[in-house]
Amino acid sequence: MAGDAGSGGGTREVLLVLAVAGAGLALAVVAAFGPWHPAAGGPPDRGAARTFNPG
Repeated sequence: MAGDAGSGGGTREVLLVLAVAGAGLALAVVAAFGPWHPAAGGPPDRGAARTFNPG
């Protein structure tokens, strides 16, 4: 039958989409929960945003 010829390719495509989505989700989790602020004792100017305290 003609419908049976491409059934393996569809499964492979779905698995590829799920793998790419999982990798994107993993990168998003690392970006969201990774340490972005300067550690204690590190240089105070390491982050993307700076904090200024008026004298």
